[in-house]
Amino acid sequence: MALRLSSDSRTIAENSMVVLLQGLHGEVTTVDLRNESSARGCVVNVDAFMNVRLKDVVYRDRRGQVTQLQDLFITGRNIRYVHIPDHVDIMKTIESQLAKIHRVRNFASQGGGRKEFKTKTK
Repeated sequence: MALRLSSDSRTIAENSMVVLLQGLHGEVTTVDLRNESSARGCVVNVDAFMNVRLKDVVYRDRRGQVTQLQDLFITGRNIRYVHIPDHVDIMKTIESQLAKIHRVRNFASQGGGRKEFKTKTK
């Protein structure tokens, strides 16, 4: 998963449990929604605001009706609960995601990044 986060988004992610959810990239999990429905699918992306994108989704509405979806975007404010798969080591996942965020931050500060935006020195 490529991390393309602004510095504000990285700060938010570092200081919240969103890093755990971002570490679920590629995992199949269930997301319970505030309207009593649920979605089970493979995590494609989680941003710093806990917006989740799933693929190959089984969506179950509050009445129990099941719908198959190729792709589903869920806004963070509509999420009640995200099920963490039993095989996921929570601490290792958090540490791994924080290391990725720090690598991105350090790369930019060490002269990496896009050359056309660098300031020219005389």
